[in-house]
Amino acid sequence: MKDLLISILETIDEGIHAVDEKGITIYYNSKAALLDGLHPEDVIGKHILDVFPSLDRTSSTLLKVLKSRKPIYNQQQKYTNFKGKEVVTVNTTLPIFGQKGFLGAVEISKDITQVKQLSDKIHFLQQSLYKNLGKGEVDKEKLYQFGDIIGNSKKITDLIKKAQRVSRSSSTLLVYGETGVGKELLVQAIHSSSPRQNGPFIAQNCGALPESLLESILFGTVKGSFTGSENKPGLFELAGGGTLFLDEINSLPLSLQGKILRAIEEKKIRRIGDTKEIPVDVRIMAAMNTDPLEAVEKGLLRKDLYYRLNVVTLYIPPLRDRIEDIEPLVLHFLDKFNKEFDNKITGVKKEVINLLHHYTWPGNVRELANVIEAIFNFKDSGKIDIDDLPGHIVQQVNGNKNLNLREKLFQYEKELIKEVFLANDKNITKTAQILGIPRQTLQYKLKQFNLN
Repeated sequence: MKDLLISILETIDEGIHAVDEKGITIYYNSKAALLDGLHPEDVIGKHILDVFPSLDRTSSTLLKVLKSRKPIYNQQQKYTNFKGKEVVTVNTTLPIFGQKGFLGAVEISKDITQVKQLSDKIHFLQQSLYKNLGKGEVDKEKLYQFGDIIGNSKKITDLIKKAQRVSRSSSTLLVYGETGVGKELLVQAIHSSSPRQNGPFIAQNCGALPESLLESILFGTVKGSFTGSENKPGLFELAGGGTLFLDEINSLPLSLQGKILRAIEEKKIRRIGDTKEIPVDVRIMAAMNTDPLEAVEKGLLRKDLYYRLNVVTLYIPPLRDRIEDIEPLVLHFLDKFNKEFDNKITGVKKEVINLLHHYTWPGNVRELANVIEAIFNFKDSGKIDIDDLPGHIVQQVNGNKNLNLREKLFQYEKELIKEVFLANDKNITKTAQILGIPRQTLQYKLKQFNLN
């Protein structure tokens, strides 16, 4: 079992450094040695301070835990290893207890050097951009406008009308819809028509970075807040006078969601490691690709944050629920890619549009754009025919055509109930009334179709 445990610890992607109660290293895996630029034999059997002279009893997390016997979680550290390479890690240091009492401490280090370098570059570019641009100098041409939203369906035209009214205020906004429906397009259009249009628009995908980095990017840091930290403003400050768009906000840890909630309510932020609060003037827009109430029920979104963001909520319906928008979107993408590829594709045959109407579009508008772009890689001119479409689209539609009447009715009933149910915010009583069926029947159908 000991050999098995050592084999496992040698193959994982985290550095493991364990010491006894006196600070003598008893285990040091290969990943930890790689991070520090040492060999395990240089460290095992020696005291921490003998091997790492730059540390002392106040800066070494292992020695801190030996003294306090309390864990330290997710502490970011930036240092130069013995080979002169700058390394950034997130460390968790834990006390070790056994049957005989306190035995020592273990530190688990996750290498985030490349992620940190990338986030610093993004942060530097954002900071430089908005530092050099004065009021009225934001390049609005690079942001989407309401005219960029393509669609003739009632669902889209109604959505645009609501969004245009919302653009007049600075209220917090929550947009939700499936992946690929165009959430950021809508949010940018709202910003571009708002009184804040001359201020910055900053977007951050909350699911793209680990919590420790994202917190410093959002709120900024002060020098000395952690090893290697510098005085840097966060995105809340950089977006001052404009809009901060937080995409996939439900992917944030609940603790960080709480800090965002406080920042929205108090209109103040505190940089990591700082004691003073900084006032911020920023409109918060957030987005997610799931139903917000469902995310609250699953514990992915704090209820109090949901109610704070839910001042205005806009739902973008999936493409399969507004098939009348498919043809104008296809024509829009034809025009776009004809210019990009210098091709001369003149149109789309009617049977192609009919087939696209029957496809389910799991990737929504983004998938449709990719399908048209793929065609442009193989076709230079003429009209798009069914033979030009990807095979999986034709196969799925033809497979659905082979369904018998009972199966087609089953699918239609499911889609109709789903559409009315979501349109009425999952209110069973209202949905049953609109559909003209008993409440108990609707509950049975919801369970049958796995919609509840």
